[in-house]
Amino acid sequence: MLFLKRRGPAVTLDSEGPMADDGPMNNTDFESYVTEGCGRCEHFRTPACKVHPWADVLRALRGPMLEAGLVEEMKWGMPCYTLDGQNVAMVSAFKARCVISFFKGFALSDPSGALTTAGPNSRVARLLEFRSLDEVAAQRDVIRGFVAQAMALARSGVELKPEPAQEPMPEELEQALAADPALAQAFDGLTPGRQRSFVLYVGGAKQAATRVKRAARCAPKIMAGKGYNER
Repeated sequence: MLFLKRRGPAVTLDSEGPMADDGPMNNTDFESYVTEGCGRCEHFRTPACKVHPWADVLRALRGPMLEAGLVEEMKWGMPCYTLDGQNVAMVSAFKARCVISFFKGFALSDPSGALTTAGPNSRVARLLEFRSLDEVAAQRDVIRGFVAQAMALARSGVELKPEPAQEPMPEELEQALAADPALAQAFDGLTPGRQRSFVLYVGGAKQAATRVKRAARCAPKIMAGKGYNER
């Protein structure tokens, strides 16, 4: 059964979902996505768009989503599949692969280790990767199994949270907090997610001198009770 739904541009998602871009996104429909691209970079509607070579694979990945009864919407310039208004999965293309992104993939049973993380700092989303039509055909039952799990999770209404991240506190940030009791108190009052945003920002620099500068830049937002990515 085919369900299609269009919606206007969306510009935000939680930190584990796809990040929106400042450019105009293509939220028209699936065929527009595979023939024109997502609209999030200068290659939109040009031969250089990374989506074009993957059109057939993307169409193959779309099939199990619609067969399962998910609603197809366009969000963040890409096809998104929802159940009762809840985001379940997305289909998208990268330069060297296509993926099905499961929004709550961390909670899916994956004994064979087929799912990968969306990135080093991603704790919730999980990806199922494909590089050819043959791979899609070979893993069709695997796809259906993960989709069924994701739908069951959405229907359950159970709120699951991943294990807290255990990133070490960068020494430079720790020193900045130790040198300023008021700053340390403000940092302790932040939510875990906001604290983590500063840990990742400072710790993401390779050179110690850069980490020191980043730690200093964090102070105004920490004192304001904000996370690093908040304005």
